[in-house]
Amino acid sequence: MGNSVRQKQRKLKILIILLYYHPHSTGLTHYVRMLAEELVRRGHAVTVVASCHSRELPLGEATLNGVRVVRLWAPIALSRGRIMPNYPRAINRLLREHDVANIHIPLLETALVAFLAGIAGVQVIPTHHGDLILPKNPINDTISKIMFAFYKYMARRVPCIIGLSDDYADNSYYLRPFRDKVRIIYPPMVIPEPDPAGVRELRAQWQKDGGPLIAYAGRFVQEKRPDLLIRSLDTINERHPNARVIFAGEYDVGYEGTWQRHRRLVDQYESQLIFLGLIRDKQTLANFYAACDVLVMPSDSDCFPLVQGEAMLCGTPVVMTDIAGGRVAVTVTGMGKLAKPGDARSIGETTLEVLEDPGQYTKPRDFIRGVFSFEECVNRYESILYQYAKH
Repeated sequence: MGNSVRQKQRKLKILIILLYYHPHSTGLTHYVRMLAEELVRRGHAVTVVASCHSRELPLGEATLNGVRVVRLWAPIALSRGRIMPNYPRAINRLLREHDVANIHIPLLETALVAFLAGIAGVQVIPTHHGDLILPKNPINDTISKIMFAFYKYMARRVPCIIGLSDDYADNSYYLRPFRDKVRIIYPPMVIPEPDPAGVRELRAQWQKDGGPLIAYAGRFVQEKRPDLLIRSLDTINERHPNARVIFAGEYDVGYEGTWQRHRRLVDQYESQLIFLGLIRDKQTLANFYAACDVLVMPSDSDCFPLVQGEAMLCGTPVVMTDIAGGRVAVTVTGMGKLAKPGDARSIGETTLEVLEDPGQYTKPRDFIRGVFSFEECVNRYESILYQYAKH
């Protein structure tokens, strides 16, 4: 029996490190949860360590779908981050219990984890989910510089970095200096098939006089530019005055004031906007995508939004801005069109093109599943983790 076969029969003890974990709901947390639970299903022992970001969550250890989850006391919020006083001691202990660590960045503690992992003799494999881009102000600028310095300390000491696409890696200020270390793995995209009856019910509830339904999925934050989608209604209304935009996701986000800044704009177009809030149930989310005629992502920056692949799997084409990383899903599948970033009229015109000929931009579910294979994603992770696990 060869060494590689013997190695892959060995079950690993894997430590996954990130800031927020389920039930916190972002693309990153969904990504990590799917990865962790599938690694457990394959027989590995997986521990996730994250902040205890809500008083409603249990502090300390719990088990969630086979994953050991360690939530650390996090009493202080700092922009999007959290300060965890017990972090050094907890991470030092956990690193020594595991064969390999996978850290999801950006994360304030990247340098600390790399330093402690070096002492413990454990390799750290980072997964990069996007450069840190905060609203411009002196405090955030300082945070960004510190975070980048911490990241560089870690990046020099790790054997490889997992990136989500070559396109983003080639344009990322985080990844470019370490491009030779970057290995690309498309993110996992898993969602149930839409329920036709549920889809019909949603369309009947939201549609106005047969007008198109335009989806937006994500937080109402500056970098994702929901205001541009709202402004694009000026162009869309020239042909479809009964169009409606359906927002799924948090809109009054605590760490920045995007919702407050754009309240007048929201009020101006109130009759054409529907805000659903965060959708946690996957079947409900699938029905939401399928009920809409197009998903529009008007972001200024976005590494590889999972919502694009989810919408495509539900038969809904995508309009995405032509930005590094964000454009990949549309480019590799052909299931949508790209608009000029920062340009509300271009976003509106591109949306109209897709609405006029949706069949041209619709691909079978099996084709999309083949491009964004969940099994292949986890296989590649497993291979890298085996390669760098301590023996």
